[in-house]
Amino acid sequence: MRILIPLPDRDFDTTEVAVPWRLLTDRGHEIVFATQGGGSAPQCDSKLLSGVLFGKLGAEPEPISFYEQLTDDPAFRDPVAWGQVEPAEFDGLLLPGGHAQGMRQYLDDAELQAKVAAFWALERPVGAICHGVIVLARSIDPASGRSVIAGRRTTCLPKYMERGGFLLTAWKLGRYYRTYPAYVEDEVIAALADPADFERGPRTTKRGTDADDSAAFVVQDGNYLSARWPGDAYLFARRFDQMLGERSGAVAGQGADETAV
Repeated sequence: MRILIPLPDRDFDTTEVAVPWRLLTDRGHEIVFATQGGGSAPQCDSKLLSGVLFGKLGAEPEPISFYEQLTDDPAFRDPVAWGQVEPAEFDGLLLPGGHAQGMRQYLDDAELQAKVAAFWALERPVGAICHGVIVLARSIDPASGRSVIAGRRTTCLPKYMERGGFLLTAWKLGRYYRTYPAYVEDEVIAALADPADFERGPRTTKRGTDADDSAAFVVQDGNYLSARWPGDAYLFARRFDQMLGERSGAVAGQGADETAV
């Protein structure tokens, strides 16, 4: 299956990109990256490679090693431009997050939001994690004039995590953990048809791993999958692979029906 991952030129979350890329590539899927202008490799938030504060709060060693592998991927080194994306050419869409200021290029872009809304209308698998859910919250369904996720259940970066990161580091890093004045959770809830459709998940700071999903949390509503933070990335990637497998089976079944006719 062919999966599109749009990214900003800099500051995306290391784990939320590298873990899905590694797991989905290993399962035989083709990943296509897209940036605003295309043609140049994007860069993750460098603080997550070295440690945000005193060597802590960064990505774990395995996702960092995946990111190092990712930087050698020709598709990553030569992304397409958002404007060149044809949604119907892809079987799945993944929207990663990140909180540093470079993310605004990706979170604010109206052209990308229009492409995302067009893909959403195809009813194919869509996954968003952390700040990536903001892209969906801001992508408008032309028929309803509302966010594409209005009427869907979702999670995103919880307010307690965003506030906690900010309070812990503001003395040194200022608003590094506050991408916008509004919290991610508040903006996402405002885009929903019913605030009750938001699922915060269990309160934790423990991360899921390749071998242990006990601390991870995702929400699936039909063809839409959402997750909260890098600690959910492994479960998020595996569940998205399952959704792609279900789509592949459905497409194969349709082809068989057409042949029979």
